[in-house]
Amino acid sequence: MAEFTHLDENGKAVMVDVTQKDVTERIAVSEGRITVGEEVFRAIYDGCVPKGDVLACARVAGIMAAKKTSDLIPLCHPLMLTKVAVDFEPEEASWAIRCTCTAKLSGKTGVEMEALTGVSVALLTIYDMCKAINKRMEISDIHLLEKSGGKSGHFQR
Repeated sequence: MAEFTHLDENGKAVMVDVTQKDVTERIAVSEGRITVGEEVFRAIYDGCVPKGDVLACARVAGIMAAKKTSDLIPLCHPLMLTKVAVDFEPEEASWAIRCTCTAKLSGKTGVEMEALTGVSVALLTIYDMCKAINKRMEISDIHLLEKSGGKSGHFQR
C-alpha cells in the first residue's frame, strides 16, 4: 500500500518535510491549449483585441501565477524560482494556441505544480481577455511534459 506523504499518522493534512532532501537543479515543463475559434485567433494575432496585447498579458500572468503557486495550492512549498518562461505557439489549422511553461530552481522540492499553474493561468488570461469576442473558447490538454531533478529523476511524457 502506498504511503500518503501529505497525511500524518492521524490522517491530518501536512506539508511534506523536505529538510533532509538534497538541493538539486529542478526543471519542469508543462503545456496546455486553448481553442479560440477563427475570429479570436485572428484578433489576437492581428493585435485587434480591445483589451490589448493578449499574449503579452497572458505571459506575465502565467509567470506571476507560477510564483504564487504556494498561495493557491494547499500544502505546496513556497519556492524561490530562478526561472519561469511562458511561451505560445499558434495552431492555425485548429484555431488554437498552445502554451508551455518552464519553471526552474535549485532546491529541495520539485516545480511541477508551478509549471502547471503557470500554464493554467496563462490560458485563463487569454480566455478572460477574449471572452467579449467569443465565450465558446475551450481550455484543454493541460499536462506535465517533462521534469528533471530530485529523487524521482527524469520524467518525459
